[in-house]
Amino acid sequence: MSIPQTFVQELLARADVVEIVGRYVQLKKGGANFMGLCPFHSEKSPSFSVSPTKQFYHCFGCGKTGNAIGFLMEHAGMSFVEAIEDLAQQFGIKVPQDDASPQDRARAAQQRQKQHTLNDVLEKACRAYQKQLKTAPRAVAYFKGRGLSGAVAKQFGLGYAPEGWRSLASVFSSYDDPLLVESGLVILSEEEGTEAKRYDRFRDRVMFPIRNIKGECIGFGGRVLGDDKPKYLNSPETPVFSKGRELYGLFEARSALREHGYALITEGYMDVVALAQLGFPNVVATLGTACTAEHVQKLFRFTDAVVFSFDGDSAGRRAARKALDAALPLATDVRSVRFLFLPSEHDPDSFIREHGKEAFARYVSESVPLSRFMLDAAREGCDLHTAEGRAHLASNAKPLWEMLPLGALKQQQLSEIANLVQLSSRELNDVWHPGTGKPRREHQESYNKNSTKTSEYEGYSPKYRKVDASARPSANSRLPTSRADHAARILLDNMAALDTLSVEDHNLLCSLSAPHGPLFTWMESQLHEHGPQPWVALREGLQGHESETFALNLMAGYELGATNNDAESHSELRHLLNRMLIEQLKIDETLAIEAAKADPRALQRYRELQARRLVLEAAA
Repeated sequence: MSIPQTFVQELLARADVVEIVGRYVQLKKGGANFMGLCPFHSEKSPSFSVSPTKQFYHCFGCGKTGNAIGFLMEHAGMSFVEAIEDLAQQFGIKVPQDDASPQDRARAAQQRQKQHTLNDVLEKACRAYQKQLKTAPRAVAYFKGRGLSGAVAKQFGLGYAPEGWRSLASVFSSYDDPLLVESGLVILSEEEGTEAKRYDRFRDRVMFPIRNIKGECIGFGGRVLGDDKPKYLNSPETPVFSKGRELYGLFEARSALREHGYALITEGYMDVVALAQLGFPNVVATLGTACTAEHVQKLFRFTDAVVFSFDGDSAGRRAARKALDAALPLATDVRSVRFLFLPSEHDPDSFIREHGKEAFARYVSESVPLSRFMLDAAREGCDLHTAEGRAHLASNAKPLWEMLPLGALKQQQLSEIANLVQLSSRELNDVWHPGTGKPRREHQESYNKNSTKTSEYEGYSPKYRKVDASARPSANSRLPTSRADHAARILLDNMAALDTLSVEDHNLLCSLSAPHGPLFTWMESQLHEHGPQPWVALREGLQGHESETFALNLMAGYELGATNNDAESHSELRHLLNRMLIEQLKIDETLAIEAAKADPRALQRYRELQARRLVLEAAA
């Protein structure tokens, strides 16, 4: 969905950032601004400032800053489009969909209404299950036996589905309502030649409501109290619930993820609830399915570090292998992915109860990094003492290595694999890609030696190629004159690189003044909505957008594909962003000095900014 930039500005003009932030953070008036404890990091005295006049928030402790849309994206984990739709709904206005037909708009509106209705049905059932728990001694005894307190049970909305085939008939006025079937609460059995039967899906089970990131109930997980099968039962796929996209406990853990600095992914509902009780509230769980790339991507909206926790048995190893495949495409240089394997006789809950919190925390800190686990997975079953075994390893490693995004980690893994198979990196590349001639890196180095560099781009060279006359730039096109121009070219040609950037990088690009900021903001919305797209698709989507002419001029005469699968382009982009960050840090330092006149605590922020800038400058 293409959202006009004019609508975004109109929405920001209507929204009051104090009101939006105030729904999540307790704010108190402090001079011209409002102050509170920062929701993005742990602190005891408030350093989080919200300005009603400038309509932005800023933390002098961790440096987070942004507007109302940025806050919903950062704190609530929404995508750009989700944040826009959330704000628009609050003001009772419709998000314009210029690229959608009337039929598509009608279907979308109908779908949104259906989702709201299903959420209401599920919320009503959730309240009923919670009420039933109070009068179910067996269910209460089960939770107490697992060491859960009433406070944790209330936090996660735990409940109980009573025995009986039609208990929900006393909750809903019409048990025949099709919404009960569509929400997954009721099963409709239609056997040929017999009358259709309806009955409750969840019976005599303790209930774990599954919530989306907004806190809305979208489904349930139920555990038997006896020995019936299946032990755990999930809601089916519905218009509001997909187990391949949702994570249990994410809504409850969203603040703890930032405070603890990492997300711990487990395999069960009780792991999440029990660990929250035992001092690890930064835990989520997959919903009876293998971890997917969408699961990992959703977590990376809240933290740059993820730890997978698995049992140490063969089933746990198989699950870890699937998680590796999901995580590899997202393992950028600014993210951390690790794998924790507990002794086969333990799950996280039992391990902590037997060995204590400190022992479990030590296990987490000593967990296996993705780079090592990837090599372990590739070398499994390979005898590295033989040429055949090393060749087998090279074959196993190729598809794993190719899933990694461009960056330093990918280059280091190439060297590690080459060492294991007793080849040079170049020889291994020739084995993996026969007949391609010199690696692209050598072509680029040869080109760089013969190219002219301007002072602004000292240290790297824009990727211009000779093109035929029909593809020459138009009269109003121009060479890049700024770092932002060149970053835009790289990302328009290789949109997937957007997904490798940190939250700080995204904020930097999207906060630039026009025409750059609106273009990067639009690209980010397209990435969230449609995934990476080639330039030809982006060009079509830009029709009518305020940045259309600017983007077309940038890309005129540019050889498409010049940045695809090219480590040099990633290095260029990283260098560009680092230089831009340095300039922004200088501005932030000046602001911190000004703020220190009224608040001495801002001096610490100034020192942190200066230290960061010096590190970036040393690496530039």
